[in-house]
Amino acid sequence: MSEKIGVADFYNLSKEIPIVDVRSPKEFELGHISGANNIPIFTNDEREIVGTTYKQEGREPAVLKGLEIVGSKLKEFADISRKLSVKNKLLIHCWRGGMRSSSMAWLFETVGIKTYILEGGYKAFRKYTKNHLTKSKLLVLGGLTGSGKTETLLEIRNKGEQVINLEGIANHRGSVFGALGQKSQLSNEQFENNLLYQWLSFDLSKPIWIEDESHSIGSNWLPDELFKLMRKSPVIKIEIDKENRVNRLVNEYAGFDKKELENCIVRIGKRLGGQNVKQALKSLKNGDLYNFADLVLKYYDKSYLFGLEKRNKNSIYPVYFESDDPQKNACILIDFVHEKLLSLSY
Repeated sequence: MSEKIGVADFYNLSKEIPIVDVRSPKEFELGHISGANNIPIFTNDEREIVGTTYKQEGREPAVLKGLEIVGSKLKEFADISRKLSVKNKLLIHCWRGGMRSSSMAWLFETVGIKTYILEGGYKAFRKYTKNHLTKSKLLVLGGLTGSGKTETLLEIRNKGEQVINLEGIANHRGSVFGALGQKSQLSNEQFENNLLYQWLSFDLSKPIWIEDESHSIGSNWLPDELFKLMRKSPVIKIEIDKENRVNRLVNEYAGFDKKELENCIVRIGKRLGGQNVKQALKSLKNGDLYNFADLVLKYYDKSYLFGLEKRNKNSIYPVYFESDDPQKNACILIDFVHEKLLSLSY
């Protein structure tokens, strides 16, 4: 017999047992649990046919129509499930843990595969994981553009701290230049799912480090629950001199085509100011990336400081660094937090 389990147990088992999502390809493409395999009971068109039958004729005719469609696919489903299963076990879910997942579980069980059905389905996963966010304690790593926040954050993770890399999950570095050199961004729902799935691995009794971000990262938006929590959490602000920040941007921009950089500058032209745009484009044309980066920082520094002013000043903790060394700075930040901040209640 198949067994119905909650989200927490489903997540724990998913570390070893494959997940089967039996929803339609369209549903799966919009958003799915990280690592899931799509074995759709119905194609997109077939799902629409069954849905229309249900609305116009009722449940029983819709069930019969579904059986008519699925009958010829049973052997194919069975063959796929055997190849996919690990130790003859599979996890399975549909939208709400209803007929689609139960029907496929019956088939899997018939061919000797133990199945675990996600109670409440994909909808329950989304609700549970979003609620999970609100129970977390965050340490928000802030700092002006070019401070090396992301690299430092990754070093903090390498040293055993709990870290979420929002820009890595979003495939975007958060600025107008953020898409350069990155993979295409996923749907917003899939961005959330990848974020939420990773969050389930955290020990909520310990703090989670996260980079300070606006509500959006490129075309992806942070879940409201997370953004609100970030705005209430303490900010550890990296303070490093501007020359280091400019040099970091020069190194980052040096590998990109000048035309791509030019297009990015044009996109923020109104906010950067006509004269600054002219100077930036001239510097870019002359190969003066230092001056180009220096002009870009004028815009981003102003923007970041404006956002920082909206926070409670008593929740901002500046930490000063003499050099741009993410590995060394990560150690300093961890020591700072454990010695001075974690004793505070927030």
